[in-house]
Amino acid sequence: MKRMIVNTILFFAFFFNEVAVVSFAEGVPTVPDTINTFSKERAFSRGEKLEYRIHYGWLDAGVAVLEVKQESKMVNHKKTLHMVGTGRTVGSFNWFYKVRDRYETFMDEEEMVPMKFIRRVNEGGFIINQDQLYDHKKNIVDSDGKIMKVPPGIQDMLSSFYAARNLDMANAKPGDELLLTTFMDDEIFPLRIRYMGKETIKSSMGKIRCLKFHPVVQEGRVFNAEEDVTVWISDDKNHIPISIKAKLFVGSAKMDLKEYSGLTHPIRFE
Repeated sequence: MKRMIVNTILFFAFFFNEVAVVSFAEGVPTVPDTINTFSKERAFSRGEKLEYRIHYGWLDAGVAVLEVKQESKMVNHKKTLHMVGTGRTVGSFNWFYKVRDRYETFMDEEEMVPMKFIRRVNEGGFIINQDQLYDHKKNIVDSDGKIMKVPPGIQDMLSSFYAARNLDMANAKPGDELLLTTFMDDEIFPLRIRYMGKETIKSSMGKIRCLKFHPVVQEGRVFNAEEDVTVWISDDKNHIPISIKAKLFVGSAKMDLKEYSGLTHPIRFE
């Protein structure tokens, strides 16, 4: 349970983690084509950096950073965007369960799908080193030498965050669900995000107009109910997470945008 709670605190920052999934066996919802399509205008670009402060109750629990590197690298003859997501515990959390995690993805700059994924996890001494190569022509993933068939347009754990930001929300209505299929821990998961409407929230930077979502999480492991995670994303062309709240079996966690730089578009303040 301790590991589950700390993982949730840190990695719901990336929206999608081992506790926020629904297996294909539980059914995949029908998603309107008008909602689950990508916007022609990119929500992010090289040089973007988002820094978040994470709390567990009244305690500072950790920090998370999401960054689009300035570099441009070719992977399998494709020009890519290099994204890095890191999460770490701070303060008292370091001495009862220290976490130092790093995720990297190289996304095809045109098609917005991952070409290469790197995962380096150290959670209280529990270590995961994972490398994946994606072949979207053959619809296969080479995961540390294990070749697996995947659906077209598959995303990895980090690329799904950036792909979700680029979804076209122009025709979204409250109750609509967005769906991204993600490859994680050598399994395929449909990641569902339910749109709840618009809301203006207060932040340390001022009042920000937001789109409100509930990632549809798995009940009974860390969360009591399916909609115990709420995400507020800026209602502008950036679509960056401003605040995330999660009700857990034990306490609650919150993540707030602390600093940002290199945004492609202005944030929409009230």
